[in-house]
Amino acid sequence: MFPHPAPAEEILLTTFTLDERLRRDGIPICRLGLCEIRLMNDRRWPWLILVPQRADISEVFELTPLDQAMLTFETNLVATALKKAADAEKINIGALGNIVRQLHVHIIARRAGDPNWPGPVWGFGKAEPWPEEDHRAFAARILENL
Repeated sequence: MFPHPAPAEEILLTTFTLDERLRRDGIPICRLGLCEIRLMNDRRWPWLILVPQRADISEVFELTPLDQAMLTFETNLVATALKKAADAEKINIGALGNIVRQLHVHIIARRAGDPNWPGPVWGFGKAEPWPEEDHRAFAARILENL
């Protein structure tokens, strides 16, 4: 008798480990098909991070073709929800990974007059953590718009 393989979700949970910096800097919102959505703990910008739940991946091209398609779909879905929830003028999307190698995609809502507009958000000033009630309310707005 052959053992039954573990369901994909069980395999995924045993092999994927979230980078400690992503865990420390982000607040989990929900899990989509491929990615977990995390809210960057800096209320100066509505800033979400998508983390594909795949082990040992640092580049988009390392994902399977199906996962690449899912990442594109989920990025567009979340960017649309963020633009509505934050009433943003512009959405910035990037997957840099120069410091945190684990593949993750930044989706940031921007508007004229926000801190450091139109410059980058990285390395500007000091992060202002979200108060618990505020980040829960913002997460609820994101979920409503997904």
